[in-house]
Amino acid sequence: MNVELSDEEKIRILNGVDLFDVMQKILKRSSKIDQDKEHFWIVGLSTSNEILFIELVSLGTKNSTSVDPMEVFSFALQKRAVQIVLVHNHPSGTLRASDADKDMTDRLIQVGIIVDLPVYDHLIITDKSYYSFKDSGLLEELSHSLKYVPPYVLEARYKKEAAEMNSVLLASKIAMKLLKDGMTLQQVSDYTELSIEEIRSLERGE
Repeated sequence: MNVELSDEEKIRILNGVDLFDVMQKILKRSSKIDQDKEHFWIVGLSTSNEILFIELVSLGTKNSTSVDPMEVFSFALQKRAVQIVLVHNHPSGTLRASDADKDMTDRLIQVGIIVDLPVYDHLIITDKSYYSFKDSGLLEELSHSLKYVPPYVLEARYKKEAAEMNSVLLASKIAMKLLKDGMTLQQVSDYTELSIEEIRSLERGE
């Protein structure tokens, strides 16, 4: 369900506080009965981090809500979002990210990587405050998780990393040979695309 936004609510998101102020107002628009249930919204952002839309994708129980990744990303892609913020409320008032919250976020982060639509943050909100996965460092930690990465994506990543390592090794070997042949550090850097500091490290055997 699309959430109607005033022009004043279509703000640029710089941090969790900005979005919390908007989401707190949206939650309070719900009936008292619905406020006691977990809501899950997605917030679509533009290239300049301005809010494009806010969509309520799930309304659950007092303690949980389920989210379909396909529903989340198909809608966001249709609306041409560049990145999204996940938001859900905890009627209990706790701001602790549960294992289920982390697992859901992990899954959505990995799907976002595959469809090239990054998850910018995940906020847990109450009527008084919020918890930001981004600000706490949890979003970065989950982005390195392999739990929901498909095997074919892992294989492609490993191949890319191996190719990059081989490329660096080859550039290093070429750089050493060029240095022995009398080229200057700048000439070697121009030829191999290694930085001068990297070449100096090679000279020192580091």
